[in-house]
Amino acid sequence: MDQQLNLLIVEDNPRDREYLCSQFSGYEISACINGQEAIEAFSRRKITNVISDMQMPKLNGVEFAREIWRQHPHTRILFWSQFDDEMYLRALGKIVPAETVYGYVLKSNTAEVLNKAAHAVFNECQCWIDPKVRPVQARMQKPDGLITDVEHQALIDISLGLTDNAIAERRYLSRRGVQNRLKSLYAKLSDGQADFPDDRYSDYFNLRARAIAIALSRGLINAHELTAEEKRLQTWLQTRLKNQQSS
Repeated sequence: MDQQLNLLIVEDNPRDREYLCSQFSGYEISACINGQEAIEAFSRRKITNVISDMQMPKLNGVEFAREIWRQHPHTRILFWSQFDDEMYLRALGKIVPAETVYGYVLKSNTAEVLNKAAHAVFNECQCWIDPKVRPVQARMQKPDGLITDVEHQALIDISLGLTDNAIAERRYLSRRGVQNRLKSLYAKLSDGQADFPDDRYSDYFNLRARAIAIALSRGLINAHELTAEEKRLQTWLQTRLKNQQSS
């Protein structure tokens, strides 16, 4: 291991942070507890290598990486996460600069695999994606099955319990526009999914509820991100109420 390499560890869990520091003691290490603190660390010194958790307070791993890569596109980031959620991989796919080397390794792996991933990204400048995550990537690369941003937005809205009329008002759509987005979402969730209802079982299922169940199982949504979306929804509802009272 190159003794001159620096490494920023971004991890809010104390035990995980201590574990990473012990695994990479040969590096010059700095440690932060969230993405916001890590961005501030970048402003104080030159950092080329990062290991970052995905779910963190203030700024999650994707938000942190987006800001860092915007300013320093050659920064090498190894995402170390307990989640193989499709929503995180979707978000990463949109922000990784073309010239950037990065990795994604699950926390369930052994120290040997973690070090192998780090060596590939930091020392060999090669992308390294956890084998357990590759099937999710393969599904996302199918043009007919890729859920678009607006369809994912509709999925978030129904997961928050919004009606068609509420979604239409919030997203500046017609009611028909909302229904078309949901129809497209259902079609893509049903692609290759034996557990999504077809016409034979339409009387047995609520399509909204079934879509949410499958989305949770695929990691298209999760409780952590829905909590953040709930805060955005409450802000919108409060603004709407104020506008109604002033009109």
